[in-house]
Amino acid sequence: MKNTIRIGAIAAASALVLAACQSAPESTPEPTDTQQTTSAPAVDYKACMVSDSGGFDDKSFNQAGYEGLMAVADDLGLETATAESADIADFEGNINSLIADGCDLVITVGFLLADATAAAAAANPDVDFAIIDFAFDPPIDNVKNLVFDTDEAAFLAGYVAAATTQTGVVATFGGMNIPTVTIFMDGYLAGVNYYNAENGTDVKVLGWDGSTGSFTDDF
Repeated sequence: MKNTIRIGAIAAASALVLAACQSAPESTPEPTDTQQTTSAPAVDYKACMVSDSGGFDDKSFNQAGYEGLMAVADDLGLETATAESADIADFEGNINSLIADGCDLVITVGFLLADATAAAAAANPDVDFAIIDFAFDPPIDNVKNLVFDTDEAAFLAGYVAAATTQTGVVATFGGMNIPTVTIFMDGYLAGVNYYNAENGTDVKVLGWDGSTGSFTDDF
């Protein structure tokens, strides 16, 4: 029973994260430390999540993961707990606090939590973990890697942008110049280039040329 619930929790959170790669949520959630859902009969399973420093209202993968967790908790009657990180220094403490709180599954959001997740998984082999946006190699037995082909969603965004521009110029920018960000920008550029090739147009892309571009240098 617990294994089925664990898979459901991971799958629902994963689906919401993938959706966020295509369109950011409009509303801002109000994270709570602990939430007992009531839409389904309560079951003996506690699924938990730790954000990276972007927080659960980042209108990106932290928020999408949070909303995915809440959705599956509502469907299955899970108890949940969340811990929002303000800084890298919070990661280890937040993970350990959720473990101490009796979480059966701890989902960490973002590659920045990789070291803290690996350490917690090694110290707590009876707890299941999942990490979004990172893949351990070699795999860790009690950690599920959740990594997506975000360049494919970005390709569609670039194609649509090129098809609808009124100026012949579109743009993109990233948070930081790191592979997990630039892969999305690569896909966006590829989508624009494909539209140009198929339609004989010359839509220009600002903000990324495949190697350099515009970044806010934060999230």
